[in-house]
Amino acid sequence: MPFTSYWAEIGDSQMTAARDRQKSYADKCRKPLEFQVGDRVLLKLSPWKGVMRFGKRGKLSPRYVGPFEILKRIGPVAYQLKLPDELNGVHNVFHVLNLKKCLSDETLIVPLEEIQVDEQL
Repeated sequence: MPFTSYWAEIGDSQMTAARDRQKSYADKCRKPLEFQVGDRVLLKLSPWKGVMRFGKRGKLSPRYVGPFEILKRIGPVAYQLKLPDELNGVHNVFHVLNLKKCLSDETLIVPLEEIQVDEQL
């Protein structure tokens, strides 16, 4: 066996062992995101998609809007939400990464009247 291929093989095995070690550590803290029908969730907004809230645009605008009720689970990672009439131009099926469980008090909800969606985007 040539000298360089010997060290390349050792390096590959050490990289594989390090990757497996890091994966097992990361998987200990990770849990799958799942919601039940009827749960209340917050919807993540992109700060750069033309959504304006509280008169702020861009990175200073709030990241989540809601809460909204889950109507149906569409596949393993998508959920259908019950959106109000103010958001009728928005598709109502969202990926699980764009949802966050709502744990707050219902009396602290901010009304949706202050949200403006840019129609040109």
